[in-house]
Amino acid sequence: MKKLLLIGAATLIVSNPTFAGDYLTNTNQNAAFLRMVARGASIDVDGVYSNPAGLAFLPKDGFHLSLTGQSAFQTREIEATTPLWTLDGNNTTRNYEGTASAPLIPSFQGVYKQGDWAISASFAITGGGGKASFDEGLPMFSALATGLITQASQGQLTPSMYDINTAMDGKQYIYGVQLGLSYKIADWVSVFAGGRMNYFSGGYEGYLFADLKEPYAQALQRDPRLAGIELDCKQTGWGLTPVIGADFKLGKFNIGLKYEFKTNLNIENKTKKMELQNVSDAYLANYKDGVNTPSDIPALFSAAVSYSILPTLRVSAEYHFFDDKNARMAPVTLPDGSTTGKQHTLKHGTHEYLAGIEWDVRKKITLSGGFQKTNYGLSDDFQTDTSFYCDSYSLGFGARVGLNDSWSIDVAYFWTTYSDYTKSTTAYNGIKDMPGIDVYSRTNKVFGLSLNYNF
Repeated sequence: MKKLLLIGAATLIVSNPTFAGDYLTNTNQNAAFLRMVARGASIDVDGVYSNPAGLAFLPKDGFHLSLTGQSAFQTREIEATTPLWTLDGNNTTRNYEGTASAPLIPSFQGVYKQGDWAISASFAITGGGGKASFDEGLPMFSALATGLITQASQGQLTPSMYDINTAMDGKQYIYGVQLGLSYKIADWVSVFAGGRMNYFSGGYEGYLFADLKEPYAQALQRDPRLAGIELDCKQTGWGLTPVIGADFKLGKFNIGLKYEFKTNLNIENKTKKMELQNVSDAYLANYKDGVNTPSDIPALFSAAVSYSILPTLRVSAEYHFFDDKNARMAPVTLPDGSTTGKQHTLKHGTHEYLAGIEWDVRKKITLSGGFQKTNYGLSDDFQTDTSFYCDSYSLGFGARVGLNDSWSIDVAYFWTTYSDYTKSTTAYNGIKDMPGIDVYSRTNKVFGLSLNYNF
């Protein structure tokens, strides 16, 4: 039972991205991505993120600017089935639903090109970007309370005798400021070097109260409060990401390559409130003020190719690899009682496959669509109630409308379909001989608008 309590307390963190990409990386930083998806070989202002080396091939010298606003909405659901909820030998299912929203996520990308040189800068929410709320708490919180009470009362107090009231909000933002320089070496090749400063801001607020029902409190003549936890923890951290890239123009083909090095990132707790009743503070030791937790942004390799079928019709394909297994993550306790970095529980790093098509239906109107498949390499030991992921595929579509020779807008809609992840165990949340099944599921949709200007 003690093992249950330690596992439950050690995983109180929300770290799910609101956008496309990896665990701590948002790849959609412009509405052009949402409408076409595979933008790694684009020669346009959104290449500041997706293909920075290609900026040296922009057709016009001068300034190229893009201001983007995106709105993202998610749901996260856990269907938890176990005899723990009643302790009467029967399986019971409880459903927990969380919502995450980011009504406005702004980003800016800018380029100044002169001859063979281009200098670029951007600001974006490069990771996270929203707030998740579980108004009914999470299975792990309910399991923590039930475990505490059963242990303290030596089994004399059963779940039917008390109520558990719990809720949790978590948020995560990684703000990124990027600066870099592109250079055209020859008519067919250009290169890029730059870096991104990342600032992490997040945290969570939550509470759990377990109270005896009034008739039992009166009969036992005792304080109805069996256990209580109140937590308000903010987290901050920063790290630098070196970025390099290359672009090759070969006839009707264009090839874009980019490599983002691993970002060493440590998150420090700034805990405003941690109040516990009948609960040892050892269970929340990792969330005390001043404690640091590793949370590296993994290295990213991107390779893309585009092909002009016609002057008005283009197709593209792209591949992403996130080296998650070599990025430090928070420690987790395994079923055998040992502790390891969470990254070691993954089967492999994240693979993403992207494709897109773009058609200039008229001189100033371009329609486009795209597809993305994401495979995380998940395992049962990696998945937790507060930080779970699901393999997925995404579809995006939209348009670019030219207002005049200098102004244009991109509008897009992007949604993701997730595969449910089922985690089955004979020791639910670490309780020996306590079976349980958690089914994790998610939904996601994003709207985007970009305003582009060149002069």
